[in-house]
Amino acid sequence: MAGNGKRSSKRRWIWAGVILLVLVGAGVGVRAALKPNNKIDPSKISAVEKGNIARSVVATGKIEPKATVEVKSKASGIVKKIFINYGDTVSQGQILAELDKEELQARLRESKANLQAAQATEESAYASLERNKVEAEGPDLPFLKSAMERARELQRQGLIAKSIVEDAEKAYQMGLNKQSSAARNLAVARAEIARSKAQVAQATAMLERAEEDLRNSTIVSPIDGLVLSRNVEVGNAVSSILVMGSQSTLLFTLGDVGDVFVRGKVDQADIGKVYLGQPARIVVESFRDRKFDGKVYRISPYGVEKDNVTTFEVQVSIHNPGRELKANMSANAEIILEEKLNVLLVPEAAVVYDKQRNASVEVPDATDEKGRKKIGVKLGISNGVKTELVAGLTQGQKVILQ
Repeated sequence: MAGNGKRSSKRRWIWAGVILLVLVGAGVGVRAALKPNNKIDPSKISAVEKGNIARSVVATGKIEPKATVEVKSKASGIVKKIFINYGDTVSQGQILAELDKEELQARLRESKANLQAAQATEESAYASLERNKVEAEGPDLPFLKSAMERARELQRQGLIAKSIVEDAEKAYQMGLNKQSSAARNLAVARAEIARSKAQVAQATAMLERAEEDLRNSTIVSPIDGLVLSRNVEVGNAVSSILVMGSQSTLLFTLGDVGDVFVRGKVDQADIGKVYLGQPARIVVESFRDRKFDGKVYRISPYGVEKDNVTTFEVQVSIHNPGRELKANMSANAEIILEEKLNVLLVPEAAVVYDKQRNASVEVPDATDEKGRKKIGVKLGISNGVKTELVAGLTQGQKVILQ
């Protein structure tokens, strides 16, 4: 019985110890749960650093060549040869394509023949004029008249027969008639010369047009640039721009991509800060790690309203000697309104504002119960991601992102 009592007593002490350990553990757990956690997530910590910052407005648009030319033909015909393709670089005067020349050459030969015929007619008219001019002057009339008067005198003297006098009078009268006819023919010859001159001028114009059409059948580049598009193939029919106007066949589109621009829109709230010559930086999707320098070179004076928002078109020019920028690339033109170099920067996400718009940041502080403390700061310009730090912190100091 005594042994059973000792075992019961021992069991009670064991249970008491277990209960005590549970109570101690629970107390520690409750204390740990109630104690504030002042450990800060490392991903929420950043640092004050030095760098450059700019305040800007962004105009989003497409890369466009400053000079774009649609190449059309002055001659009609069938495309026989094409010497270039899109993406090729061409120089002014370079042959781009040729039309079939057979019909144009035949028309040229016909025009030459017509001109020669008109010139021959003109020469004949001049010869007729000279001939009639001589006859109209009547060089034989004085002689014939003298012969007639001498014959009459001799008849009065009874020295010659009357028939001889009549023959002399007849010869003189025929000379007068011939002179009168030549005078009439002289007017006709002059009219024929005027008509033949007009025919020569018309034939000359037709020849020049045929020569021009033959020259125009060779299509050349009007500018130094890049072939942006090729719109025809060998065998396609081409209509003349001189005949069809704007409806004529488009052959190629050329662009001078040595200088390009971005056509973007700027909100009316910011347009007053934009001026000609203002520097800009252009970013395109194909060159994410590179920025191209540009300048504002055109600002539209007329705003366009859409969805109750008024915007103004702004064009930013970019020098593109290496031609990395291609036409129709999407681009963002960051127009610099204000820029600071080598200044202290703090993440915008670390800044807290009170009701009076006073700025402050939180910094890690192991001595504080919450592990952090608030410090008032003075800020400068912001780009939406980082903000210029004018006063309050030093370079390298840690800040907590909110």
